[in-house]
Amino acid sequence: MERVSFKKMKKNKILNLINKFKSKPKFKYPLSPNSFSNEDILKGANVLFSKNITMGAVTKRFEKEFAKFMGCNYALMVNSGSSANLLAMFALINPKKKNNLKYGDECLIPALCWSTSLWPIIQAGLKPKFVDIEPNTLNLSISDLKKKISKKTKAIMGVHILGNSTNIDELKKIIKKNNLYLIEDTCESLGSKFNKKYLGTFGDFGTFSFYYSHQITAGEGGMIVCNSKENYEIIYSLRSHGWDRGLKNNNKDFNFINSGFNVRPTDITAAIGLNQFKRLNRFKNIRSKNKLKIINRLKNSKKWSNQFTFIEPINKLEPSWFGLPILINDKYLIKKKKFLSFLNKNGIETRPIISGNFLNQPSVELYKLNKNKKIFKGAEDVDKRGFFIGIHVENISQKKLNLLETKLLKISEI
Repeated sequence: MERVSFKKMKKNKILNLINKFKSKPKFKYPLSPNSFSNEDILKGANVLFSKNITMGAVTKRFEKEFAKFMGCNYALMVNSGSSANLLAMFALINPKKKNNLKYGDECLIPALCWSTSLWPIIQAGLKPKFVDIEPNTLNLSISDLKKKISKKTKAIMGVHILGNSTNIDELKKIIKKNNLYLIEDTCESLGSKFNKKYLGTFGDFGTFSFYYSHQITAGEGGMIVCNSKENYEIIYSLRSHGWDRGLKNNNKDFNFINSGFNVRPTDITAAIGLNQFKRLNRFKNIRSKNKLKIINRLKNSKKWSNQFTFIEPINKLEPSWFGLPILINDKYLIKKKKFLSFLNKNGIETRPIISGNFLNQPSVELYKLNKNKKIFKGAEDVDKRGFFIGIHVENISQKKLNLLETKLLKISEI
C-alpha cells in the first residue's frame, strides 16, 4: 500500500472542505464571482498550519514582489486599501516629513469617489475641495481642476476610477507648476498603465486594495507604494503603533519614534494575495476581452438602439478594468430605477458607479462639506445615468452573454 504523506493528507482534507462549503451564487451574473483558486486557499491554510499567522515573512515577500512589479522603490502592505489612503494622508501631515502639510491646507478630490478616499483628508485636519469629473472617462476634469487650485491648495487625492484615469501628462504639469503633493488612489485600477507606466507610481504615494471584488483579492488587504525613503519610513512606523521595529537597528524592543495606528495585515491575507498577484496579468487580459465581448454582443444585437454609452480608456492608457460601467442614454433614463430592479431580480447584479456623486451622500451634509451647494455637472450626470456590472476573471460563456443581451436590452420594453 502506497504511503500517503501528512502534507498530502492535509491538502486533500482542505480540498474536501473547500468543496463541502462551496456555496451556490445568489446571482446568475454577479458583480464578482468567487475568484479564489484552491491553491489560493491552500496558501492561506499553510500559514494557519504554521501557527505564524501575524505579519511576517510572507508579507515581506509580497511587498518585495509588488514593488518590483510596479517599478517603485518601496511597497508596504496594510489591512485594506482604505488604510493605505489613511497612512498616505497622515504621512503628508507628519512632523517627520519635510514641508509637511498644515492644518487647514486644501486637498483636491474628485466628486466621484469612495468614502475612504475622502475621510482621511478630513481626519488629517485638511480641507477637502471637490473637483468635477468627465462623464466620458469617469475621472478628474483637468479643466475644473485648474479652476479649483488656490494658494491654499497643497495636495491632490487623485482617484483612478474602475481602471481608467485622467490625462496623467496634464496632471503632472499641474502638480509641477503648483508644487503639489499627489496621492493616487489606485484601489480600483491595479495593473492599469499610462504611457507604459503603472498607475499609482506617478505621485508621492499610490494606494491599492485587495478587497473581494478587485483586480486581485486576498479577501481584505491593501498596499501603499512610494519612491522616497523618507515617506517609506514614515508610513512604516505609522502602520504599527509608531514603532521603528524592523526599520532601524536599536537596543530597544519598544522604541516609539512617531504616532501610529495598527493597520497591519496578516500573513494569511498576504499569502492569498501574493498567489493571486501572480495571475494579475492573466486576469487583466481576460477582463479586457470579456468587456469587449459584452459590448460587441449588445451593439450587434437586433435590439440595439443606442440605449447605453460605454466608457472607453483615455489616450495612452492600457486599462485593467474593474467592472463594466454603463451610462443610460437620455431616452431611457426615466426607466432607470425600474430597470435596475428588473436586472437584479433576473440574476444580474448591479451597483452604482463607486458611490455616485459623493456630494449627494448624507455624510456630506453632516460635515457641511458643500455649504454653498455647488453643482458638479459631470459627477451628477454619472450619478443619474450610471451603473455598473461585473467583468469576471474567467472567459465569459455564450450562456452569460445571452443572458446579458436579453436582460440589458430589455430596457426598451420596460
